Amino acid sequence: VATDGHRLALAQATLAIEMPRQEVILPRKTVLELQRLLKDDKSDKSAAKDAGDGEFQGAPIEMRFAGNQAKFNFGGMEFITKLVEGKFPDFNRVIPKNHKNHVTLGRVPLLSGLQRAAILTSDKFKGVKLSFEPGTLRIAASNAEQEEAKEELEIDYAGDSIEIGFNITYLMDVLGNISQDRVTISLQDTNSSALLTVPEQTGFKYVVMPMRI
Repeated sequence: VATDGHRLALAQATLAIEMPRQEVILPRKTVLELQRLLKDDKSDKSAAKDAGDGEFQGAPIEMRFAGNQAKFNFGGMEFITKLVEGKFPDFNRVIPKNHKNHVTLGRVPLLSGLQRAAILTSDKFKGVKLSFEPGTLRIAASNAEQEEAKEELEIDYAGDSIEIGFNITYLMDVLGNISQDRVTISLQDTNSSALLTVPEQTGFKYVVMPMRI
């Protein structure tokens, strides 16, 4: 789970072994470096598979935690990092559980619409307005020069009419980092945080706070 106070992402999976509860906080730089190393490790194994060296199921990763350090072993590599001291916020408290309005739509069409609208946002103001109405989603962004971008998508939605603002970068970040074809957006009202989930991946949740447009 990670959060910057304006958004929160949670990814969870079931381990094949039982182990005692353990909570650690990794530095952001460590996470980014692990992403890079694991991507390279996967690419190397995939290349071996293509060369006929057998099927690649994903390299195992061993994680060890002691004191203020963590150690990761994978693909013949050992990666050691310091941990962040302190206690992580109670993230379960901020994940919405009773939103009554839900819409499932294509990830790529939504991302494409946001990317086109983002052209007319500014560095200082990244706001985008989403208007959910039965059957339709309208995307609107503008800047200080009175220029405006509007997009309209057909959606399978029969809930309340809701007009809500977000930081457009926060939405594009999550849509650009998942690979599934469809995404579900759950809403309560204009002033409540939105919950984004993936129908095929129950362990993933993304919460984003609204902003005033």
